[in-house]
Formats: sequence, structure tokens, C-alpha cells
Amino acid sequence: MSELPQASPAPPLLVVISGPSGAGKGSVLAELKKLERPWHHVVTATTRPMRTGEVDGQDYIFLDVDTFLRMRERDELLESAQVYDRWYGVPRQQVRDPLIAGKDVILEIDVQGAATIRNIAPEALTIFVMPASMDELRSRLAGRGTEDESEMQRRLDEASVELGRMHEFDYRVVNRNGQLDDAVREIDAIITAEKCRVNPRLVQFL
Repeated sequence: MSELPQASPAPPLLVVISGPSGAGKGSVLAELKKLERPWHHVVTATTRPMRTGEVDGQDYIFLDVDTFLRMRERDELLESAQVYDRWYGVPRQQVRDPLIAGKDVILEIDVQGAATIRNIAPEALTIFVMPASMDELRSRLAGRGTEDESEMQRRLDEASVELGRMHEFDYRVVNRNGQLDDAVREIDAIITAEKCRVNPRLVQFL
């Protein structure tokens, strides 16, 4: 009888979670952290104002515009973009170091940024989080109370465009109102399944 081949650990994943503003990406990520999986959650840098309840260095790295642009010029950001007049960027070290250490990396980013990451790391696992309907999306944006009517309409228009790019992603997860736990379970299951692939994703990252 031939011996079974020795099972080697699955290589680390770069998991990109994206979707339109108001889809609930932040809420999904907060619940994923509570699962206490051995994942590294990337903290994105931004120039937008801190919202009530947010913690600097935990929810985002909050920077002034000059500091952010200096990081950008020094190539310290893996990806950066101006969204709704605010800068957002992924610190390169936040992704590179955990992957080198063999840890799965979870990155929340907008749809435009996800496309950039996909070009840099084609083997990244991309998951599109979406609302069940545009009515749900409007309700969530209104509930945040952080945008006036014109800004809300701008975000809704952009969301319509972003929803049309869903086909660019590997998976889609519908985050329905009142069913956040279901969305979290689906994402957890997707990551678990990807770790069991016979032909694993090999993220090449410089």
C-alpha cells in the first residue's frame, strides 16, 4: 500500500472584501474579527474625519492630507485613491509583513481599490459585499447621518456603477438588513473552502 502524501499547510490568502458604500463592509469586518480566526486585518489609512465611536489605528489610520501624500510619494502605500474628496490608502507593510509570516490577510477596500489590488496580486481572493436592494442601501446611508441629501444621491449613483462591476469578483455575499450574521458566516465559509483547495492560490507579493 502506498503512503499518503504529507499534507502541507495551505499558503496564506490575501482576502479582499469590497462593495459599494453603505453595503455594510465595516459591520461585516467587525463581526469577522469577533470570530478570532488567525487572520491579520489590515488597517487602512484615510484623510476623512473620524466618525463617532471610531478608534484611530483600529478602525482606520486617520491622517492629515500632507502626511498621507508624503506616504504616497515614498511608495509606502500599496494602493491609494481619492474617493468622495477624501484620500484612502493601504499601507504596504500592513499586507506584506503578515503574508511573509504566513498569516491570512483580510483587506476591506472600495471597488476601485479592489481592481488595483487584483492587478498587483491576481491570486487574491475577492469578495463583493452588496445590499439586498437600493432601497436598503438608501436606508443605511440615511441612518448613518453623515451625508446630506446631495452627497447621499452621489453615493447611490456611484453604488449603481459599482454593482455593475460585481462580475469582476470571485464571490458575492448579500448583506440583508437584520441578517448580518448570515453574511459573516458566508464569508467565513468561503475562506475556509479556499484554504482546502487542491490547487491553492499563491499570492506573489513584493
